[in-house]
Amino acid sequence: MNNTISKKLSKKEARQLVYNKLVVALSEFKAGIKVKKFESNLLKATKLFADDMAKASGKSKDKAKKNAKKKVKPAEEVKVPA
Repeated sequence: MNNTISKKLSKKEARQLVYNKLVVALSEFKAGIKVKKFESNLLKATKLFADDMAKASGKSKDKAKKNAKKKVKPAEEVKVPA
């Protein structure tokens, strides 16, 4: 996997990353469809995936920061009378 996903992506960067990967993955289907229609459908799919990916990477990074801020107290030992 790419290191670009580990940092917080802007929507534009995520869109470019997804677009490039989809073009490579769907290159065999390009021959059967008009170029303009292929490109427009590819852009629609790219926007859907990239927006969700950018949001998800931002949320996971924010969660990591929140969890790092929380301090965990050690559990206290309870003495049981014998």
